[in-house]
Amino acid sequence: MARPKPVTFDKLKIVAENRRARFDYTIEDTFEAGLVLQGTEVKALRAGEASIAESYAEVKDGQVWLINANIPEYSHGNRLNHEPRRPRKLLLHEREINKLLGAVERKGMTLVPLSIYFNRTGRAKVELALAKGKQTHDKRASIKERDWKRDKARLMRERG
Repeated sequence: MARPKPVTFDKLKIVAENRRARFDYTIEDTFEAGLVLQGTEVKALRAGEASIAESYAEVKDGQVWLINANIPEYSHGNRLNHEPRRPRKLLLHEREINKLLGAVERKGMTLVPLSIYFNRTGRAKVELALAKGKQTHDKRASIKERDWKRDKARLMRERG
């Protein structure tokens, strides 16, 4: 019998985070995917150099690819350094890939990377979200709710 997956992912060191994604999208479901890296990409990630601000994932030929993620060249690398914006393969179970493919095709959802991190075993992982784009009125509601929470916390601190 398979072990149940943990609800929260084991994030030891977060390398890159897409904070804007939670504002622009409504997150439906999250997945943890392995990241296929080559050469000096791991060293560049361990140095904390990565950006996933404009990146997204797509399903092609039964495989999931991370597109437009920027892992800059390693500063101490030689002529065999990696290409910074190459598409990177994500490792997921076939059942998860089929679920993602169905949601993207049928429901018009998007695959957005939320963070790149190292887990306790030292493996680079991507937290991938199945998300739906927000309209401007949804974004305004999010801003209003965030401001109210901040004001409420301030009032509670002042009164006691």
